[in-house]
Amino acid sequence: MTTTAFKSLPLSTEFLANLESLDYKAMTSIQAQSLPAILNGQDIQAQAKTGSGKTAAFGIGLLHHINAQNYETQALVLCPTRELADQVAKEIRRLARPIANLKILILCGGSPINAQLASLEHQPHIVVGTPGRILKHLQKGSLKIDRVKTLVLDEADRMLDMGFHDDIMQIIHYAPAQRQTLLFSATYPDEIKEISLAIQNNPVDICVETLHDNKKIKQIFYEIEKGDRTKTLVALLQHYRPESTVVFCNRKHQCKELADELWQQGFHALALHGDLEQKDRDQVLVQFSNKSSSILIATDVAARGLDIKDLSAVINFELPHDPEIHIHRIGRTGRAGNEGLALSLFMTSEARKVTVIEEYQKSTVRIEPLSSLKSRENFKLSPPMVTLCINAGRKDKIRPGDILGALTANTNLPGKQIGKIDLFDNIAYVAVERSIAKQALKILTEGKIKGRRYRVRKLR
Repeated sequence: MTTTAFKSLPLSTEFLANLESLDYKAMTSIQAQSLPAILNGQDIQAQAKTGSGKTAAFGIGLLHHINAQNYETQALVLCPTRELADQVAKEIRRLARPIANLKILILCGGSPINAQLASLEHQPHIVVGTPGRILKHLQKGSLKIDRVKTLVLDEADRMLDMGFHDDIMQIIHYAPAQRQTLLFSATYPDEIKEISLAIQNNPVDICVETLHDNKKIKQIFYEIEKGDRTKTLVALLQHYRPESTVVFCNRKHQCKELADELWQQGFHALALHGDLEQKDRDQVLVQFSNKSSSILIATDVAARGLDIKDLSAVINFELPHDPEIHIHRIGRTGRAGNEGLALSLFMTSEARKVTVIEEYQKSTVRIEPLSSLKSRENFKLSPPMVTLCINAGRKDKIRPGDILGALTANTNLPGKQIGKIDLFDNIAYVAVERSIAKQALKILTEGKIKGRRYRVRKLR
């Protein structure tokens, strides 16, 4: 039997103490199966679902091999999207608390390259980024990875879906032949196997159960008539009243159209798709994750790598073409022991897709009649929070505590009514309860943060 205690691993006392402080009690299946091999310097190819703990698995592994005294890039993590890169870097920073003077840098498209060039004047120990921007820096000579010990391909299947195959292979040429390569993928198409053969050395093959725990997810299908999708979606929202919902569409233009339509009907819905500017993507994700928007409408590619905790429901506005994608979609709800809700719409012409899903998950699906939905007249699904946007960020030396202090010091606002604070280079977002939004806006607009006035506005 595989031991699941982190203390069974050859990690330092300080590192183990930090894991304990982060509430890492026992290893997940992917961690227990992969960490001994990773710490031993072996290559691995691992199939694991989103939310399985794979980031900590490779994060602990690459940190174990870092020498913080050597100021050179020793680990490179490639991710399909900026959102996933941000999430990975955040997790590695948490894991790296016991290591002094460790520099971790995010290099992604959508961010100004000049600021990145300035940061690269002193080489980071760890780089996390997207293939396109990483390759651009390698070609410019601003990033050097010839001393990399650990190379990680995270969500490799999604990177291939997004057309990054050639960029990845070019990046490999800049890395040393003697290195550890860790490849993580939710699915294993032939192209992944070919990449593994080309870039890895006798990898340990690890496969963690890819089906989510259906016992924790209440999954219901509804058969609809042509032209009734939006009307049925509204009926689902009115009947179930989920606090936070991700609605999946298959095409990006549909996301925007649907979001606009829901807005007109009084729902706070935001669209996430590939045509958004990076700052707009950031803003959408901030509003959804801090509970100041109730509904996120997204394509599969745009939603990949999202780490939204306590997601009440997933709704398939359209069924995906691949049953494995369906399983990954619904696996975003019902996490951390919570009950989840997954609702799917299909027309008679799509019945074959439902059958394929049943075959894939080895169980029949529950199909309910639309008449079972109870609609509520004039029902509005108002998010509990409102986001305030401050025209200052990390580059202005602003910290979350400064914003919290500006709102609560010498005011009658209790700290418990202030939610998540998100900092970016030149902008900051703070979530406040809807009931105090006007008061909080007035305090920040008329007052000062760290002795300076900044422009503040309320997001819709």
